Amino acid sequence: MKLFNKNDIRSNKIYKNVAFSFLLKFIATIILFVMVPLTLTCLGNYQNGVWLTISSLLIWIDQMDIGLGNGLRNKLSISIAHHDMEEARKMVSSCMAMLTCIIIPLATFLLFLIQITDIYAFFNVEPERIPTLRTALQAAVIFVCMTFIFKLIGNVYMGMQAPSISNLIIVIGQGLALFSTWILLKTGNATFLNVVIVNTAAPLLIYMIAYPITFYKVFPTLRPSLSLINLRSALSLGNLGVRFFWLQIAGVIQMMTANILISNLFSPEIVTPYQIAYRYFSLVLAAFTVICMPFWNATTDAYERDDIQWIRKADKRMGFVVIILGLCLVLMVTISPFIYDLWIGDKCEVPFGITLMMAIYTFIIIASSRYSYFLNGIGALRLQMYMTVTVLFFIPLAWLASHLTHDINYFLAVMCLCITPSWIVNKIQFNKIINGKATGLWKK
Repeated sequence: MKLFNKNDIRSNKIYKNVAFSFLLKFIATIILFVMVPLTLTCLGNYQNGVWLTISSLLIWIDQMDIGLGNGLRNKLSISIAHHDMEEARKMVSSCMAMLTCIIIPLATFLLFLIQITDIYAFFNVEPERIPTLRTALQAAVIFVCMTFIFKLIGNVYMGMQAPSISNLIIVIGQGLALFSTWILLKTGNATFLNVVIVNTAAPLLIYMIAYPITFYKVFPTLRPSLSLINLRSALSLGNLGVRFFWLQIAGVIQMMTANILISNLFSPEIVTPYQIAYRYFSLVLAAFTVICMPFWNATTDAYERDDIQWIRKADKRMGFVVIILGLCLVLMVTISPFIYDLWIGDKCEVPFGITLMMAIYTFIIIASSRYSYFLNGIGALRLQMYMTVTVLFFIPLAWLASHLTHDINYFLAVMCLCITPSWIVNKIQFNKIINGKATGLWKK
């Protein structure tokens, strides 16, 4: 089966983006594999577990754009499909203005909260082991909040069906963070505070460099302008964005609370093997994302042009990809002890149960995302929003499982259980829409 048809323009764009993105993901994978043992060496198991927990919390800030980034990429694709560049520029300008209005009060509130809260109790951390925890948190919030605005650049590239360029910006930022962390280690300055600063400041620096290149060289017709901020465009983005935000935040709640719950119910040290297993299988998730990401906006384009046949063919190709990646997960579980030994040596032990449960969790995400990428592309978000209610059961069920069994494997089983209903409903909804049989809520 041919995964891409190079004879039509839409598929050809996908082919080029996937090819380049795979190269970038390969580089990102190398960076990830080097970064994990490097930060473990810099910080040790305890401090590294705390840093990983903080990292998961920082994702909250990234998701607080109320879905505007994903809304922008959809709206840009629609404007481009209708050759309306003026509306596209209004969308970019309005989106950046809204992001700025969101992040300034949010950053102020978070910095105030960090100052007055007993953060050592919140993270279950001994003050003498990380005396700079509060300062590190404040620095991380400042850098991540600034990145929040500039990351709009990535959504512009995705909306223009060039996600590989967005990936390039991210990979360069990761590379700079890795290099900076290595410099800290070699110069004897690898403190908790310094590691947090270089890992949060590096992406911001790259986005700031990419801004003038993007809007003055590559897409000058999309350059944000104060005079083009438009209330109608802002409301349109907000309407669609809120739906995306709800979907984004549901996933973040589970992943963020997982780290915090593991840290509190078990120990900060257990966060490290959990995150190592998660990052190990994130290789498969990354490969799937590389393939699927271009389909999102290509689906928007196809749906706007009523090209349902193209969407059908694309879905069949995605089914083939899911099967192949599922087999890859089985192989990865089998060889995981050998890989862990090569990767992190004796710095940290990852139990087989954690590895197996994270493989199952990863497969469910992939199988569900196969349909959600297409549903997102055509704007069918309401039913997906309703299904996120299952995430609300995660915290009480995870807490109950942990207290009854004192076994992290049951905790991870609850994670898998809470995302399975969305997989089933996504599949049913996609098939109904694509076959013209969707009515009522199934169409939304």
